[in-house]
Amino acid sequence: MTAPDPALVDDLVAANHILLDEGVLDAFGHVSVRHPGAPDRFLLARNMAPGQVRREDILQFALDGTPLDAGDRRVYLERFIHGAIYRARPDVMAVVHSHSPSVVPFSVSRRARLRPVCHMSGFLGAGAPLFEIRDTAGDASDLLVRDDRLGRALADTLGSASFVLMRGHGSTTVAPSLKLVVYRAVYAEVNAKLQMQALQLGDPEYLTDGEAVAAMASTEGQVERPWALWKEAARQRRGL
Repeated sequence: MTAPDPALVDDLVAANHILLDEGVLDAFGHVSVRHPGAPDRFLLARNMAPGQVRREDILQFALDGTPLDAGDRRVYLERFIHGAIYRARPDVMAVVHSHSPSVVPFSVSRRARLRPVCHMSGFLGAGAPLFEIRDTAGDASDLLVRDDRLGRALADTLGSASFVLMRGHGSTTVAPSLKLVVYRAVYAEVNAKLQMQALQLGDPEYLTDGEAVAAMASTEGQVERPWALWKEAARQRRGL
């Protein structure tokens, strides 16, 4: 197997810790990155809490979810989320799956759709699509994407979007870089908090489609700024 760039592995470890620090992940959830030297593979930690991930915990997977170097180490059940999206979206280089608490209510609300309310979340576009697992798994599943069939169904619902809600479960975020997917996952949670506050005040004024596109281009062009801040904070907390 082609060995990944050690710097990318270090950033993937940092991404796990950053997403914990920012309230996106807790003991559950995961973040992956496509192998830049082998686009038919991706890198993901073994089955463990994100805040405990270290370099030696990063494994390689085929896009069908098969672990390539796990040995006897357990792997995440929902690795199929990542593999199916990488197959369907050649433009995607990183994926986050989370259960961030402010986002989950929007996955079950029949009245409010998650939409961008501030310039930092233009990537939400006209509103997040919703994956209804019952359409594929029936009405007695555990809501987990536990096989490639469900992974493909999720990827189909995501389509060309950057973010997809998963009813009663959480969300999945995608981006063309690891740093950017961390940014988007963090600001999806921020946007959800702000939108809930705005809904309590009255009828929110959402970003127009044009504003969302322009704001996304402006803010995401500065992704190095929050990444440097978050990574340094994680390093100081845990000695990464």
